[in-house]
This record gives sequence, C-alpha cells and structure tokens, in this order.
Amino acid sequence: MSTTAIFPGTPARAGMYESFYLRAVSPVEPIGVWIRHTVHKRPGRRATGSVWCTVFDAGATPFMDKVTSELLTAPADGWISVAGSQMDAGGAEGGCGAARWSLRFATEEPQLRHLTPDWLYRMPLPRTKLTSPAPAARFDGVVEIEDRDPIDLHGWPGMVGHNWGSEHAERWIWLHGVAFEGEPDAWVDVALGRIRLAGRMTPWVANGALSLDGRRHRVGGLRARGVQVRESVEGCVLALGGEDGLSLQVRVAAPAGCSAGWRYADPDGGEHDVVNCSIAAVEMDLQARTMPRRTLRSPHGGAYELGMRERDHGVPIAPFSDG
Repeated sequence: MSTTAIFPGTPARAGMYESFYLRAVSPVEPIGVWIRHTVHKRPGRRATGSVWCTVFDAGATPFMDKVTSELLTAPADGWISVAGSQMDAGGAEGGCGAARWSLRFATEEPQLRHLTPDWLYRMPLPRTKLTSPAPAARFDGVVEIEDRDPIDLHGWPGMVGHNWGSEHAERWIWLHGVAFEGEPDAWVDVALGRIRLAGRMTPWVANGALSLDGRRHRVGGLRARGVQVRESVEGCVLALGGEDGLSLQVRVAAPAGCSAGWRYADPDGGEHDVVNCSIAAVEMDLQARTMPRRTLRSPHGGAYELGMRERDHGVPIAPFSDG
C-alpha cells in the first residue's frame, strides 16, 4: 500500500489541497467512522493541516469535530502528520477535539487509480486527482468520544483514500460500497465529476471500479458514454458503463437526518458545500459479457458524498471552516 504525500513538493507560489482519509462501517449495525487528514494551501502562503472526525449512527445527528494546525509534516515512515495525529500505510493514531482513535487496517487489494488512462495524473486537467491506496480494507482498533461508549472497530470493512489537486470539481459525487449481502468481498469505488470549462458545465464523467468474485471491473473512463445521474442530498440514481460491456444501475439512499455537512475551500478562495453519509444503503443491478445479471445490496455499507455550490440543500453545515 504505497503512496506519497504531494504537498511537500508544492512550489511556494502555488495553491493546492490534499487529503488522506479512511472510512469504516460496522458489519452488523448502521454505525460508520470517517477520519480525514487534510492540507490546505493558498497561493504564496504556508500550508496548514486539519484533522477531521465524523461518526455516523442511524437515528442520531452525526458527531463532527475538527482541529487545524500549522504543525504539518510528511513523516519519513508515514503519509501525513497533523498536530500529532498521524496516518500511514498501517493505520491511524491521534485525535481532534472530543475524539481520539487508534486504528489499524489491512488489505489484500492493490491500489485503485481511478483516472484512466494513467497519463491523466500528469496533466493539468482534471484538477483533482484521486486514488484509493486500499479500496477495501479491514479495520481493528477503537474510536473514543467524550461522554460516549468506546466504538470497537474489530473486523469492520472500509477503505483508505487519497486525493489532491489545485481545485475541486464544480460538482462531484463519490460512492464507495462494502458489506454487500452474500458478497462480503465485493466493493465499489467510483468518483463522478463535472467541471466548468469556458463558462459551461461538462457532462458527468465517472471513474472507478467494481470488484466482484475476485475480479476488478473498470467503471467509466474518458471514453465511456451514457452516464446518467439523478442526485440530491438524500441519495442518487446512477447508470454507469464499464469494460467488458459492464452496465451498472445504482440506487443510493441516505437515512434521513444521518448526513454530515461540511464546507470545502478551494485554494483560490471558492467554496463548496459537501454532504456525506457513510451509512448509506446501496443497491446495484449489474450485468456484463463475462457475468449474468445480478443484484447486490448493502443495507448500510455505502458512503455517498455530494459536492455542490448551492447552500439551500437543507443539511446543517458543521461550524468550522476549511483550511
């Protein structure tokens, strides 16, 4: 699970952001953990780091906390360290505000590089690059929050992700799914985005993969056609294509009142509202030339994130800024 922080090599005059993150979800009940270590750098300024913790629990408002600090490094034996909280290829240790954690993760999955062809990682567009060092992982450890019982993550499925860039997409969706009924090793990890070029919005472009029966199927890509999206903060309906004639019909639903809202900042000063539910229900109808038609269901193993410009979506935004 090799990956490298981008921010230490960023020129002083440039702006950028970067994020190392993990999600884990209980295999038996709708409880999920979302931890991020982020970098925010405006052009010509020093980079700052932040640590974010969100805990999702069906029927309750998500717990959210965050700390920002100039104590930011990329350790030789790790990925990122912010104010003493560290994330590396084996786990995450640290805390922010009322939350503390000590987590370990393991995976047998190779890294997923969402963008294809690979030369897109070297080009100015898209301005956001992303990978999943562990698109499927198993977690052990504990998350402790003041005035709550400790959360024991023994054997929880989830993932580890990494993204960076000079500007967020104009609008985006990120979907990750694990804990599918009868298919414990299956997972899906797809990012969809629209960008603004010459004053116009591009169509949706999807990039990612579906893993099923030990085989990874590429989803989307620059040449993929027929991407269809209906989205809101409550969930989405997607029609996606992929290699080997893969066809995916995806339905995602976030339980009412269980989504977290944040405000993400671009290096140039722009902002997006971001709504995330990491205990979403996912259902996928799929078929391809290499497999018969199947339906996969995960009652609460999905992470659904929608990034947008509008502010009237109805999800409360956490009372702390980005960067």
